[in-house]
Amino acid sequence: MGATMSRTLIIIGLIIVALGILWPWLGRLGLGRLPGDILIQRGSFTIYIPIATGLLVSIVLSALLWLINR
Repeated sequence: MGATMSRTLIIIGLIIVALGILWPWLGRLGLGRLPGDILIQRGSFTIYIPIATGLLVSIVLSALLWLINR
């Protein structure tokens, strides 16, 4: 069981690194500005709540991890 957990954590880490490297290109595709993401700007105060982006990333990662563990 310990080896499976270590492998899963390594894969998650590699996915996070890959997303960090690819972030400039993902931003050009519109990821992070999906309908359902909330942006509130009031003067110098800005809050961004990426609800739709979070759901999309969660679905993709869940499917990827399901395929890996299959």
